[in-house]
Amino acid sequence: MKLSIKVLPSSSRDAVAGWLGDTLKVKVRAPAESGKANRAAEKVIAKALELPAGSIAITSGHTSERKTAEIASLTETEVYKKLCKSAN
Repeated sequence: MKLSIKVLPSSSRDAVAGWLGDTLKVKVRAPAESGKANRAAEKVIAKALELPAGSIAITSGHTSERKTAEIASLTETEVYKKLCKSAN
């Protein structure tokens, strides 16, 4: 499934920060350089979904704060249920 995300680099912590409409907000400590924030966001989302890090891949928006992440092995319903629980 594809998920719209907004990555907030150089934050004070790594966390799922909630929703902006249908876009997931993800805070990461990593800076926005050389893909570090993207890799950190993949790890944060994978942890929230209880999946291995390799199950999440940012597929578009690599240099933008708004991105699309591809999530393997879960249905859309499962993803939203787990992420809503993590954001609270």
